[in-house]
Amino acid sequence: MPLDRRVSGEPSIRPTIKAVARHAEVSYQTVSNALNAPERLKPTTLARVLQSVDELGYRPSQAARNLRTQRTRLIGFRFAHSLGSAVASIEDRFLHAVCAAARDRGYGVIVFSADDDDDEIAMYADLVSREAVDGFILMNSHRVDPRPSWLIDRAVPFVCFGRPWQRMARGHSWLDVDGGRGMYLAVRHLWEQGHRRIGFIGWPEGSEVGDDRHSGWLAASAEFGLPTRGLTVRGPDGIATGTQLAGQLMDSAKPPSAVVCVSDAMAVGAMHAIQQHGLRVGADVAVVGFDDSPLATVVKPTLSSLRQPLESVAQKCIDLLVSQIDEPGQHAVSSVMEPTVIVRESSALSS
Repeated sequence: MPLDRRVSGEPSIRPTIKAVARHAEVSYQTVSNALNAPERLKPTTLARVLQSVDELGYRPSQAARNLRTQRTRLIGFRFAHSLGSAVASIEDRFLHAVCAAARDRGYGVIVFSADDDDDEIAMYADLVSREAVDGFILMNSHRVDPRPSWLIDRAVPFVCFGRPWQRMARGHSWLDVDGGRGMYLAVRHLWEQGHRRIGFIGWPEGSEVGDDRHSGWLAASAEFGLPTRGLTVRGPDGIATGTQLAGQLMDSAKPPSAVVCVSDAMAVGAMHAIQQHGLRVGADVAVVGFDDSPLATVVKPTLSSLRQPLESVAQKCIDLLVSQIDEPGQHAVSSVMEPTVIVRESSALSS
């Protein structure tokens, strides 16, 4: 059947599914099956329909598809405000990875802000009541986190980047990066470089993520026979805090020859303190951070750090969420992924 030709200068008319059916000499339902349930068609029929789709440039209306499936193909994500540091936050990088992974599955992401958990739940209620999203990706889980229960009670699909920290948490799907294992790997790296006094610069006790990373430092120190007494300092995240805390370690009677830090911001502060004490970072005192932020490659010397596999986490979060949306009532899935030590000048072997 010959193709219709448009006169030059005429406005482009979007081909309809009926036009495809006429062109392929099949029924409207056959075209619909070719696009939505191709297994129902004979290979020769499917090939003829898809050829017509390609030749006419037909694109299914997403709005119409959403009406049929009762889906928005949108995912909600709260973007948390980054505090106290010029370092690009983990939220920034994870959001970018989530958007890319969602796009690959045919979904978009609605990003919203919220001041706290209650404010975030209020946003959930608004988006769910308006049927504006199909599900949510959560971040920054913590003990007595009210968000998962709210979503579970309403059968709203969601996946959390971050484990449930309370022992009696209700079951839901989550993925996390093993911060304790990461710190273990950092200490092992420094031990292999010959360091035998390795300090830990962390966040205040009670921070679930910070305490997890501290446990990894303790476990590695025990395995390698390293001292721990007087080698832990803690404070709020930030470069200035890292400088102050590392200064305390450097002023002690037996200062460490290396430090592992709970974040890159703390690590950069530690580098400042070491240099202020007339010592060389990497040569005299080694430093390892956490998160492998963009700052790690612009400071001098460059900073060794633990890189989280954010792209893989985001991809798995989206895959799990889409699976929940497609088949409600699935069993909860959990997974922990391992970070990688990226070795740079701040912990390289001294000459």
